[in-house]
Amino acid sequence: MESKKFYFNKEDIQKILVGACIAMGGAFLTYASAIITNIDFGVYTPMIVAIASILINACKKFLEGKK
Repeated sequence: MESKKFYFNKEDIQKILVGACIAMGGAFLTYASAIITNIDFGVYTPMIVAIASILINACKKFLEGKK
C-alpha cells in the first residue's frame, strides 16, 4: 500500500528506521575501528562510514535470503 502525500504508513516508517540503524551501524563500526586500531581516518571518515554502511546493508541482504 502506498502512503498518502505528506504522510508515512507503517511500512515507510519501518524502512526509515532500518536505514537509520544501518547508517548508525556504519558510524559505530568506523568509530570502533578507529579506537581499536588507533587509526585516524581524518578527512576520509565520511567515506569510511558510507562504505561501512554499504557493507552492513549487503550483509543484511545476504543473510535475509528469499522471502
